Amino acid sequence: MDFNQDLITTIHKYAVTEDSLESLNKGLKKRRTTILIPCLFEEFRRPALSLTRNVLKQLDGLNELVIALSAQSSEEVNEAKSFFSSMPFPVHVQWTNAPAVIELLKKQEKNGLNLLGTPGKGWAVWQGIGIATRNSEVVALFDADIKTFSPSYPVRMLQPLLDPSHGISYVKAFYSRLSLDTNILQGRATRLFVGPLLTSLEQVFGRGHFLEYLQAFRYPLAGEFAFTKDLGMNLRIPCDWGLEIGLLSEVYRNVRLSKIAQVDLGIFDHKHKEVGASPKEGLQRMCKEILSSVLRGLMEHQAETLNNSQISTLEVLYKRVGQDRVKQYGLDSFVNGIPYDRHEEELSVQKFSKILKPATTSFLDNPITQQLPCWSRVLSCESNLQNDLADAGLRY
Repeated sequence: MDFNQDLITTIHKYAVTEDSLESLNKGLKKRRTTILIPCLFEEFRRPALSLTRNVLKQLDGLNELVIALSAQSSEEVNEAKSFFSSMPFPVHVQWTNAPAVIELLKKQEKNGLNLLGTPGKGWAVWQGIGIATRNSEVVALFDADIKTFSPSYPVRMLQPLLDPSHGISYVKAFYSRLSLDTNILQGRATRLFVGPLLTSLEQVFGRGHFLEYLQAFRYPLAGEFAFTKDLGMNLRIPCDWGLEIGLLSEVYRNVRLSKIAQVDLGIFDHKHKEVGASPKEGLQRMCKEILSSVLRGLMEHQAETLNNSQISTLEVLYKRVGQDRVKQYGLDSFVNGIPYDRHEEELSVQKFSKILKPATTSFLDNPITQQLPCWSRVLSCESNLQNDLADAGLRY
């Protein structure tokens, strides 16, 4: 690993010393901390969540574990509670789509608030932030499908925030996406779409401050991040696959760059999504929504948008940069002795390139997307909604 620093403070994994759970546990007793895991019930049928549970059991001093659970029945919720019953700290299983939750949030329409987001990770994260920030000063979010979860993950994500003297408000993970089963490079949406897209947009618009910010993150689509309560209370939450880019846009809007850090978690593996046979499926659909999120950020932060000729230029540039990246990843894989299917990677770039024009045109026709309002705004209307939501998520 290199030791370079750039716009965003980078915490490298030098591997000179072991990541210390003892040090983390001391920090947890000084600053109240919650870990948030948005979760579909199907994850309880896979081994990854058991691994995460067994690692988190080693934490001493965690204020709370919040499971933002999408479930189809009260029996599934009870099974989730039983699954976490042996944890040495409080666990709140929030049934995000419980009838009582739906009823409570629907009532907020009287205040002009639309809180019934599209079911998915964004809505679960929004609810989880509301629950977690009731009694904690620091919140860390991890997905439920991480196959490589180890003690170093919470240690490295939380340490920068547990000592306020560092002045950090937000920590974003980055890592090497390798399949545990095959050693093949994963992370295609980041490697073959977002990276070439940002490079191409820089050539179209020049090195604007928001583009420079996004490019400073080594893994902008990482779903693992941590933040302080005051930041979390002021984040609007997107409800689509643009969640991670949308959250980076919100962080950019709310805090100085000196208060942001990214941390290397090492090797990382979780569920893999197929590219998809059509733009409505798999990674192609995901990349369409990511593209919309990037373009929206450029409008908000750089007051820039694409015209028709620039869209065509972007298509050509993206395909060239994407093909260049395929060649680079091929050499990287060869020297490291890992399998690499260059033809399949080229096909992915080709499919992604075909969505650029229709997705951009569709976005420009309707650039406003649904975002769940930040909790600071919600509480200005209903000051007890966090507690009411927590109670509703436990009623069935």
